[in-house]
Amino acid sequence: MRDFWNNAIRDLGKIGVSYIIITVGAWLVFMILIPQLIMLDYSFRPMLALRDIGGPKDVYTLKNYIVFFTNKLHMAIFFKTIWSSLIVTSAALAICYPIAFYLAKVARGGKVGLLMLGLIIPYWINELLRLFAWQIILADSGIMNQLLIFLGVIADPINFRAGNGAVVLGMTYAYILFMVFPIYNVMESLDRNQLDAARDLGASWLRIHRKIVIPYSKPGIAVGCTMTFMLAAGTVAAPQLLGSPSSFWFTQVINTNFECANWNQGAAYATLLMLLCIIFMFIMLKIFKVGLKELTQ
Repeated sequence: MRDFWNNAIRDLGKIGVSYIIITVGAWLVFMILIPQLIMLDYSFRPMLALRDIGGPKDVYTLKNYIVFFTNKLHMAIFFKTIWSSLIVTSAALAICYPIAFYLAKVARGGKVGLLMLGLIIPYWINELLRLFAWQIILADSGIMNQLLIFLGVIADPINFRAGNGAVVLGMTYAYILFMVFPIYNVMESLDRNQLDAARDLGASWLRIHRKIVIPYSKPGIAVGCTMTFMLAAGTVAAPQLLGSPSSFWFTQVINTNFECANWNQGAAYATLLMLLCIIFMFIMLKIFKVGLKELTQ
């Protein structure tokens, strides 16, 4: 990787490198850092009428954060969102780990390209359209209920959208690529001879994965879990399209605050969600015993 960047810098020259640095720096400052700082500033200020902004009432306060810890409903939605996002992450990992291993170490030649294409093609369609498709599939008169009734499994339609089941299913499908590709990228560099040697020595496939493949793939698993969790915890479209009133997501609470012009409360809630995602990232690094440097290699 270091040789790649050294060669790239040499080929681009000083002007090209300077352009890239300035462009990336401007993106980070104006599209990420400044908006986050503005949101953080809003979160510590009270909601005021336009005429009072900048006046004596416009002072820094923890009121917006205290509201969260005193609102039992919002706290319950927050922790339910965390739990549901963990379920989505776990389901995506369980599905994507064998897929990534098959692509990296089992499939050969054109089969890899075809499978990759099969994974990517559905994502050429807008996420909202894919969620609408799941809405049709899981509706009371949808494909799933019609199939189960035809097979005689059920007599009456099942309300799949009650609770969080449909939301979790839709999000697991929506974020599969964000789990499978980081794991695949790491597994691809694993020396196949290690697996063959372990197999020749009598190790079972379960033991090979536990002792060789999983430890080697820890950076990819950590990245995949972090990305999937952040996307699941921060989604708005999936709960709105696939959920029911009982599957209200914390991002919907944030969205409601902004729609009601309570930007300060919404900013505080958004900051709490951002802190949760940062904490989760470091938990993943701790669990898989990888550092930030390993994630970027």
